[in-house]
Amino acid sequence: MTWTEPAIWYAELPAFHAAAAAYITDPVGDVLLVKPTYRDHWAFPGGYVEAEEYPHQACARELHEELGIPITPGNLLVVDWSPPTGPRPRALVHFTFDGGILAGLGEIRLSAQELDDAAFVPPERAARLLPANVAPRVPAAARARTAHAPAYLAGGLGYPPSTPLEC
Repeated sequence: MTWTEPAIWYAELPAFHAAAAAYITDPVGDVLLVKPTYRDHWAFPGGYVEAEEYPHQACARELHEELGIPITPGNLLVVDWSPPTGPRPRALVHFTFDGGILAGLGEIRLSAQELDDAAFVPPERAARLLPANVAPRVPAAARARTAHAPAYLAGGLGYPPSTPLEC
């Protein structure tokens, strides 16, 4: 076995992006989604993890920036590993934290630079508004919140999968 200098070894490891978002519901279980100004689809409130930042810190920062309210992320609900796709040349690990229950949109102040809209929508509608690879996070987060145990998804698919994953 050949010894590799740590700096070289680490430089040769695959790299990935990380993002963090919140699963926030209202008292009847509708899911808070936001409509970014820079995307054609809706999303969970959240964003990318910056260097020197933990995922839960990124989630809190993004919620404050996007919604104008301080929310301390609760338990980790979903981890979803997404392989590289389209213009994103690296894999993405996405952390979904429990953002709690809000009575309504009253306290929310949208960042006009980032968001066009926000709405609480029934889970079935949320799944239709989100990209197909993100939609499975809605039921996974709901189950994880109830079970008090995080869910792991691989490209939006449950794990272990009912059919083998392509790698």
